[in-house]
Amino acid sequence: MADKDFYELLGVPRNADADAIKKAYRALALKYHPDRNPGDKRAEETFKKISSAYDCLSDAKKRALYDEFGEMGLRDGFNADQFRQYQNAYGGAGGVNMEDLFGGAGGAGGADFGSIFEQFFGGGVPGGARVNVGGRRPPRPRPPTRGPDLESELQIDLPTAVRGGEVAFSANGSAIKVKVPAGVRDGHKLRLAGKGVPAPGGVPGDLMLTVKVQEHPSFRREGDDLHLRVPVTFVEAWRGAKVKIPTPQGDLTVKIPPGTSSGARLRLRGRGIPAHGQHEASDLIAHIEIVLPPGTAAIEDAVAALERAYDADPRSDLRF
Repeated sequence: MADKDFYELLGVPRNADADAIKKAYRALALKYHPDRNPGDKRAEETFKKISSAYDCLSDAKKRALYDEFGEMGLRDGFNADQFRQYQNAYGGAGGVNMEDLFGGAGGAGGADFGSIFEQFFGGGVPGGARVNVGGRRPPRPRPPTRGPDLESELQIDLPTAVRGGEVAFSANGSAIKVKVPAGVRDGHKLRLAGKGVPAPGGVPGDLMLTVKVQEHPSFRREGDDLHLRVPVTFVEAWRGAKVKIPTPQGDLTVKIPPGTSSGARLRLRGRGIPAHGQHEASDLIAHIEIVLPPGTAAIEDAVAALERAYDADPRSDLRF
């Protein structure tokens, strides 16, 4: 259960439109994002809460359920129709008090808690809610035995981490396919339900995978942006050139300005990690690296001519 109402978490009124909710979330996400608050557990927890709130309020169906039933309406298997029927039958003009239903020892008027829960979260029971005349709650069935969880690592390359995709993986003696979400980071946890250790007469545990993103020879990720080393010849750097580079969205031709020095950076907007979920596309930073040709007599003559062209020490302004 959230510490605050979802609308309070985002700081918007209950009648806020989708644009106002999105704007409020983006401002808070920018403030509390873990990348901007490294090591700050409170900021990380706040970021998770506002993300959960936005996930609900940005979805019209989820928002309607939340507005009518609160967070209970977001639980898996919640049956809104059955709950409304119960309100009409037993709630009277004032509706059903949730504390009476789920908080008290005897339930609402002695209602059978197991029956009510089955109706609202398990598909319902024909003929409406059963009432326990004696007012005593029947014993709850024992949950099935659950097997232990397993932990393992999932090695993926950088393109898969950026774009997402399916990866074949062997665990617990069986081959499975793992769906990797786009934009996943190194160290991210993936939970595969029911893929852990089996339990005799019960249900298997889960498999927890820690994502390990392999190094790429040309690309690297820093925060949300991608960085790429782009080798160019001395002539291309001196005269300027148009060179083709790879990006996650496909090849792109970029212009190298004349007189570009080694180490110069070109920022390509929206050409980094593609948009996914609630995240916009990030940028690609191209780092220019001048590559020298192999030494020959002609190169030596050209270098000698270049040496004569320098009329001052390029390091004369270096100071500490």
